[in-house]
Amino acid sequence: MKLLGEGFYWNDLKLGDSFRTFGRTITETDIVNFVNSAGMLESLFVDAEFRAAHSAIPGRPAPAALVLSLAEGLVLNAAAQGTGLAFLHMEMNVEAPVLQGDTIHVEIEVTELRPAKKAGRGLVRTRNRIVNQRGETVITYTPLRLMAGRG
Repeated sequence: MKLLGEGFYWNDLKLGDSFRTFGRTITETDIVNFVNSAGMLESLFVDAEFRAAHSAIPGRPAPAALVLSLAEGLVLNAAAQGTGLAFLHMEMNVEAPVLQGDTIHVEIEVTELRPAKKAGRGLVRTRNRIVNQRGETVITYTPLRLMAGRG
C-alpha cells in the first residue's frame, strides 16, 4: 500500500516522465525572513529607496537562493518525500527575476535514471523549470538525487 504523500521510487520512474507541483506565492515575509536569516543584507533586498533609484527590476525581487529553496520544498513534498536520500549535484540558470507576489510552480522532467553502486538505490536526474504565474521560466536547474528503490 502506498503511503499518502510518499515520494517516487527511482525504479518506478521512466525517462521522459513529467510532473508539475502545486504553486507557491512568494510573500514579503518570505523575502524579509530569508534575507535576514541568510545574512543577505544586500541593498537590493532591504533598501526600498536604493532599489527605486538603482534597480532595473520593477518591484521587490526575491533572491534566487530563496526561490530555489521554495521550489525544492515543492518538489520534495510532491516527488521525493521519504524516498529522496541525497542531493548530489546541480547546475542552475537564472532566467528572470521573481518578485514579491509572484506565484511559482515547478515542472519536472526525468532525464537520467541509473542504478547506484549500493543495491536498492538509484540516481535520478531531472530538469526542473521554475515557472511563474505568467508561464515564464524564471529558473532552470538539473538536480541529481540518490533515491530509494522499491523492494
